[in-house]
Parts: sequence; C-alpha cells; structure tokens
Amino acid sequence: MSLPIISAEERLSEKRGIKGVLLGISGVGKTSQLLTLPENNTLFFDLEAGDIAVQDWHGNSLRPKTWQECRDFAVFIGGPNPALRDDQAYSQAHYDAICKQLGDPKQLDQYDTIFIDSITVAGRLCFQWCKGQPQAYSEKTGKADTRGAYGLHGQEMIAWLTHLQHTRNKNIWFVGILDEKLDDFNRKQLKVS
Repeated sequence: MSLPIISAEERLSEKRGIKGVLLGISGVGKTSQLLTLPENNTLFFDLEAGDIAVQDWHGNSLRPKTWQECRDFAVFIGGPNPALRDDQAYSQAHYDAICKQLGDPKQLDQYDTIFIDSITVAGRLCFQWCKGQPQAYSEKTGKADTRGAYGLHGQEMIAWLTHLQHTRNKNIWFVGILDEKLDDFNRKQLKVS
C-alpha cells in the first residue's frame, strides 16, 4: 500500500461545498434567504414549520419532527464515518440501515445546497431526546440529572454539525436565532438561542 497522497490537481478538481450559518433576531429575514437559492437544486430542511415567509419558493423540502430523523438525514446525505463503531450514529451500520429504509442516496445528487432552518429547533429536538437517555439520569438515585442531559446534548449537536460539515460536495446552510437579552447592567446582549 502506498501513501494516499492527494495531488493538487485532484484536490482542486473536487467538487466542494460551502458551509455557513445565518444568525439574526426573529423576523430579520434569515429564512427569506432561501428565496435567493435555486429551486431545482436546493433542499429545504424545514424544522421551524415557518415556511410562510418562503411560500412562493417552489423547491423541495423535508420536515423532520424528531432528533432521530435529523441524525438519519445527516448520515443519509453525508455518508458513513468509517472511524465509528457499528453501534454509533453516523457509522457504516447506521448508514446501511437508513439506506435500506429511505432508498438509494443518489436521489439527493440533484441537490447542491441543503438549507437547514433552524439549528435552534434542531437543538431543542436534540435536548428533548437527550433528556430521555440513560446519561440523563443519576446512577445512584435514578432521578433526572440535568448535567448529564446537557453533556449528552453538547456531544450530540457537535457530532451532527461535524458530520454535516464533512459533507464535502454539498453547500450546507444553517439558520440560527439570536435573542436579545439584558445583562446584569441592563445592556442588550445578543445570544444564540
């Protein structure tokens, strides 16, 4: 076996996608940016159910309702991560199971861009799922352990975002909501919610 060096010519000829985040307060027009994208090769990942702002956009969409559906979509579009064990999300086993359920992933080849609205709702779905996992309960008392749920939440969100980030041949755009909060000195602060 030889060293798997990728030549500059090979690297430069690869199709690469942009990864980006649109952040702003509610109503500023983040979702409306979908109107600037081509309808025939953009897939709208509608977590917000807030598509009234883009009701005249005639592209295709998905409407996941659970964190599991969000993870399944990520592995379906991004393919498997060969570094993971079969019992882990985004592994070859996860990918194979989703392909068996959803069909040939080539059906996504027509889409150059995935527009995910919003990372905020994805985080809420993830946290809801995390609160039901064994890590969210104390081993000693069996009672809910918020720290365990938040720890798992962080791991899950990073894994999901990283997997989508490594989808080299697609543009992935995330929409995120910023909330205005007052700090202890009554100054306005923007925080990702």
